[in-house]
Amino acid sequence: MQDDSKSSRAVVLLSGGIDSTTCVAMARAEGFECFALSFYYQQRHQVEMQAARRVAEALGVAEHLILELPFGRIGGSALTSDLEVPKSSTVDEIMPGIPITYVPARNTIFLSVALGWAEVLDAGDIFIGVNALDYSGYPDCRPEYIEAFEKMANLAIKKAVEGTMQIRIHTPLIRMTKGQIIQEGLRLGIDYSITHSCYDPGPGGTACGHCDSCLLRKKGFSEAGVRDPTIYAVDVCPT
Repeated sequence: MQDDSKSSRAVVLLSGGIDSTTCVAMARAEGFECFALSFYYQQRHQVEMQAARRVAEALGVAEHLILELPFGRIGGSALTSDLEVPKSSTVDEIMPGIPITYVPARNTIFLSVALGWAEVLDAGDIFIGVNALDYSGYPDCRPEYIEAFEKMANLAIKKAVEGTMQIRIHTPLIRMTKGQIIQEGLRLGIDYSITHSCYDPGPGGTACGHCDSCLLRKKGFSEAGVRDPTIYAVDVCPT
């Protein structure tokens, strides 16, 4: 059996964006003591690490661990190489399929590290803010992927094999629209001005306003019926 004195601990993946921030707040609302895990993976939008620190402090996590991963040496994504980040004028113009901002195996690697930390912490619960509705088509955000990872996790670690801990992967946002996520976060008292979403920020971290992530962020605030606190660059889509 899992140690009851530590059963309320949870590892929560935190990027500093809307989804992961809301995920931390929801885990806290469920009574979990949150241990936030963030990654600097040589992403071009590394300003999100500043947002992750702000969020961790604002939400009062028990510990915030930031680890470095050399994804830039692997490449294969517009977020970790010199490939151009796609830009559009509206959400409707976002190209279907898996975009070039997909980072190969990112969530698998992130969740694997979270799994290791969870075992050390005796924390059987891992939260990740993946979403299968308002997202960019990433394969590692789908319910079937999460289900498969959870099954693998319980076959992979010592404490699960010995029967002293069971791993549960929580995806509270997976069936929510971006607007619903923002409404829930506001209900929980989140100040979204401290979060960051843009894949291709300008000097000082100003959001471009036209990458997939910016467009989905704008859409979310519009659907939620509240003002978007984000400062965007001049609202002209590059050609």
